[in-house]
Amino acid sequence: MTDKELKNRVLSILGEIAPEADLDSLRSDLDFREQIDIDSMDYLNFVIALDEEFQADIPETEYTRFTSLDSCIDQLKRLLAKSE
Repeated sequence: MTDKELKNRVLSILGEIAPEADLDSLRSDLDFREQIDIDSMDYLNFVIALDEEFQADIPETEYTRFTSLDSCIDQLKRLLAKSE
């Protein structure tokens, strides 16, 4: 899966969690919670949705590694490579 495909799927999930967010202006290197209005429950639901969408087996101890678009893509690539 390419970075662009990962990015589009991550943004789609984020859009479901925060439908009012302007995802087009989202900076990929900044924490989602600093840019859009999501609380800790929204963030938890986001990471769980990533886990389900990508069947990535994200350990709970690594949830904090999915805070920005760049970090999500990096972590998902790592986890998906491990499952191949």
